[in-house]
Amino acid sequence: MKAIPLSYIARNLWVRRVTTLLTAGGMALVVYVFATVLMMSEGIRATLVATGQPDNVMVLRKGAGAEINSGITRDQAAIIESLPGIALSAEGRPLVSKEPVVLNNLPKSGSGKPSNVTVRGTSEIGLQLRPQVRLVEGRMFRPGTSEIITGSAVAKGFQGAKLGDSLRFAGRDWVVVGVFDAGRTGFDSEIWGDANQMMQAFRRQAFSSVVFRLGRVDAFDGIKATLDADPRLTVEPKREQRFYADQSEALANFISILGTALSVIFSIGAIVGAMITMFAAVASRIGEIGTLRALGFRRGAVLIAFLGESLLLSLVGGLIGLGLAALMQSVDISTTNFQTFSELAFQFKLTPGIVVQTLAFALFMGLLGGFVPAWRAARLKIVDCLRAA
Repeated sequence: MKAIPLSYIARNLWVRRVTTLLTAGGMALVVYVFATVLMMSEGIRATLVATGQPDNVMVLRKGAGAEINSGITRDQAAIIESLPGIALSAEGRPLVSKEPVVLNNLPKSGSGKPSNVTVRGTSEIGLQLRPQVRLVEGRMFRPGTSEIITGSAVAKGFQGAKLGDSLRFAGRDWVVVGVFDAGRTGFDSEIWGDANQMMQAFRRQAFSSVVFRLGRVDAFDGIKATLDADPRLTVEPKREQRFYADQSEALANFISILGTALSVIFSIGAIVGAMITMFAAVASRIGEIGTLRALGFRRGAVLIAFLGESLLLSLVGGLIGLGLAALMQSVDISTTNFQTFSELAFQFKLTPGIVVQTLAFALFMGLLGGFVPAWRAARLKIVDCLRAA
């Protein structure tokens, strides 16, 4: 079957460039929404997964889905700290951090509206366990004092959280002596202070979690078996990366499902627009269709040509929408993490997989919008076309 040249297809879109751009613009908006939703979900997952280290283990109370509803007694924490297989510091101390985690309400910088911020009690060892965290302003808090350091997202997004400011919570005034950058991970959205002082201030009798580094990455299964077999413990160890990956699932899936549903609804309008455009193209080119048929081009070639126009139109819209969505990578955004009910700052993240999914979605809209007009064009009879011309 002789095929109609691609240049003919592209030329017809250019001749109707105003209509083409308007239709492509409608598709671009739908593609933009679709792509940004996927980028948002991927950004949340990337932020939380990157929070964990592959050789770190987080221990929580069995059945606890998050640190804020977990509890590990001091006796249990001491047993965990004495486990064989835990890495040692240069001073020969076990790399174990026993941490209380609570939520505190702070007003946002722009609106003044209150939002939950995660407050973590930790130590110098806790900082060693998170190599992605580095101080960018000020200094580390001193043990035994009411000093705190704030994540970069907290320092930017909340009132009274900058270097030198003072925050009042848990019946005390806490002085911000440092600001840290956690490499766009979940720790950027936290406030850190001395673990013992946090326990006293919040009147906590138990730690929220115990974090330690494995001496060998493959030692996890042995340590997990030891903890599960100890009748004194009711705890559940998880690799830190796995823990934070689980934390991202509920929120990322919710955004993905809601955004995809909205995109599908919006796409109906874009498909109808493409269909109207292609029907108009068929109506205005009946004479051309008759000429093509008279020159020996079969129905299938006409069908493919008009369907190709619709797909090319949708590809243009898809590329425009994808380009607009890519600009969102420079935007910082925050939302509430469903697992912890605290503020989480993250960035949109565009991946090759999202590019493929987005362009496939755009072409699918073009296929649905163009098939019926293309089918009608292919079914026109030569005599009727030439008579109408």
